[in-house]
Amino acid sequence: MIFHFLIFTFYFTGMNDLLERLKAAGLTEEQAIKAITIIRDFAKEKFPIFGGAIDKLFDKYQIRRDDDFLE
Repeated sequence: MIFHFLIFTFYFTGMNDLLERLKAAGLTEEQAIKAITIIRDFAKEKFPIFGGAIDKLFDKYQIRRDDDFLE
């Protein structure tokens, strides 16, 4: 279930949208990033066969900060 949520969320909205939703729910940016990292690690642990795909998914949709001019 979590894996399907991750695929849907990242494919259609990207990482920044998920980050913004978590922040809107009351998390700080650091807490939201930590939550996303925990979800990623959990998904890789529970679905090791998809570990490479999960890594690629998170690499493709890295969190982009508005104040980072290098990204």
